[in-house]
Amino acid sequence: AARKLLGDLPVNDVAAIVIKGGTNQLNLVKKDGLWRVKERNDYPANFSEISGFLLKAADLKATQTEEVGASQLGRYKLLPPGQGTNTAVLVELLDQSGKVIKSLLLGKTHMRKSAGRPSPMGEMGESEGFPDGRYIMVGTGAKTIAVVSDPLSNLEAKPEAWLNKDFVKVEKIRSIAVAYPAATNSWKVTRDTESASDWKLAEAKPDEQLDSAKTSSFSYALGSPSFSDVLPGDTKPDQTGLDKPTVITLDTFDNFTYTIKLGQKTNDNLPMVVAVAAQIPKERTPGKDEKPEDKARLDKEFKDAQKKSEDKLSQEKPFEKWVYLVSNWTFDSLLKDRAQLLAEKKEEPKKDEKTAAADSSKTEEPPALPTEPKPD
Repeated sequence: AARKLLGDLPVNDVAAIVIKGGTNQLNLVKKDGLWRVKERNDYPANFSEISGFLLKAADLKATQTEEVGASQLGRYKLLPPGQGTNTAVLVELLDQSGKVIKSLLLGKTHMRKSAGRPSPMGEMGESEGFPDGRYIMVGTGAKTIAVVSDPLSNLEAKPEAWLNKDFVKVEKIRSIAVAYPAATNSWKVTRDTESASDWKLAEAKPDEQLDSAKTSSFSYALGSPSFSDVLPGDTKPDQTGLDKPTVITLDTFDNFTYTIKLGQKTNDNLPMVVAVAAQIPKERTPGKDEKPEDKARLDKEFKDAQKKSEDKLSQEKPFEKWVYLVSNWTFDSLLKDRAQLLAEKKEEPKKDEKTAAADSSKTEEPPALPTEPKPD
């Protein structure tokens, strides 16, 4: 049997993973039993990606090996990481004291030749076939390179790719308020029940009518938002526009309140911070005509709902510590000025209606049929 390239890797002793590619460096660090991304202000890392990689690393075996001299390393993209070309990705597994347990250089992807047609690019065609492995070296200064049967393509020094993407979920929305720096654009809408699709505009003027097509998606706005990145810890509010934010406040029928502040759009993302609060009732108020035999069931339902709310709050409260970059389409439906939410005033009949409709609209009669002579 092929021997394991990293020997008996003590997976549970790994307390940090350092990935260097080109001039980038990524540090995944275990703190208080939780993996975090150092370059993202210690944001929680995606544990299943990390544990998946460590188990894979412990089991790496060579499908082929060859001896190579230093002069040939460039061919396999196994030069030490840095500015030059043909450099490797260096992965170091460290213990708690910061000592390197194992290090790996990941080189060129091994391509499996596709059967049949020769590549138009000839023998050197990089596009030939598909990735089925990778050239690697264990340790630095090794004399042997190995091919392993996994391209290990997610091992990149990109902090955003290693973040845990769990996020707030705003459920059962009761009201939405959007406060712009320019107050005349601000608005608030509410609905009476969880299933209602008709929203009411707060403090509506007599001529202000909501356009239901514009509010149709409000019931599930931010039902499962996600973020594309987290900003580093030293980012200042005036760099992101969060010093003069647009503030969205969402209230839910479960008595959760989400206060979201949005900064200035950068590329296709909006900087965002979120605060989460909840008023979880401590006691159940019995109904007026409640029967004793219903009490136990209703008490249990109340307790279950209470626990669910408490769990949700403790899960979502920690999201308050970071600044997120969220795709601006997440907020597209909500970032409307007050005037944009209103139904257009029907000043004139639309052009495509018959002229007869224009005459009859004054008296509210049905439009004349085309076969009748037009009314004078």
